[in-house]
Amino acid sequence: MSALISIEQNKKYEKGDSFYSSKYAIILLSNSKFYVDSIQYDAKEQTVLFLSPYQKLVWNDDTIVSELLFHGDFYCIEYHKEEVACNGLLFNNIFLKPYVEIPKEEYLEIKSIFNKIEAKTRDISPFADMINRTYIQLVLALCSREKSNELEKIQKLSPLDFQMRRLQELIDRYFSRERSPSFYADKLAISLHSLSRKSKKSFGKTPTELIRERVILEAKKMLHLTSKSVKEIAAVLYFDDEYYFSRYFKKCVGCSPSQYRKEVGISIVVSE
Repeated sequence: MSALISIEQNKKYEKGDSFYSSKYAIILLSNSKFYVDSIQYDAKEQTVLFLSPYQKLVWNDDTIVSELLFHGDFYCIEYHKEEVACNGLLFNNIFLKPYVEIPKEEYLEIKSIFNKIEAKTRDISPFADMINRTYIQLVLALCSREKSNELEKIQKLSPLDFQMRRLQELIDRYFSRERSPSFYADKLAISLHSLSRKSKKSFGKTPTELIRERVILEAKKMLHLTSKSVKEIAAVLYFDDEYYFSRYFKKCVGCSPSQYRKEVGISIVVSE
């Protein structure tokens, strides 16, 4: 079995247990409460949860799940973005919930694929890893379709108001230079209290949390998808120096930028 992929089914967690990995994670669960990077979620029915490397998951109730973990060197979501547009949809989007609730039939289909992956991890043939990459891509394709359908329904039933759409645009444009919520409140011509209330209602996060997550997301991208040094990344993100950036990153992620790059690696797309 490759050390770059692992699967564990019917894994039991108790309330307060945590999960933290240098690999990508696809987790099957049902009717569970949990925190991802300190943000609380309450998933109903059959759900598939997606975690990028070093996102911290804490369970808020007792639960039983199935976990599929894979390293970016085993299956690179950026390399396969043309086939499966999951990066920014299932993974790495601070404005979306990190999971998708799916119909029972789809859930059972993915569960069946998990069973096949588990069998292949015990297969020593030279084609086993290739087959498991195909299975991972199938799971991501199925979930990307369901997530896209979910977002389309949400947009029709309760679309974001103009100010929150504008907030998304502003954070994506200014996050590296402007990390104060008051800057965005001024841009939107609303009070800080109103901004916080609307942000929490629309995204489940405060403006401060959104800005911080956007900075960290960009830092992770550059650590994984470029060969820039930590010092260069700190400069791009307008930190005073690499030491302040490293402290900021470690406080948010739980490891230093150097450790993150060592464990997650630099993507194969960088050398292309």
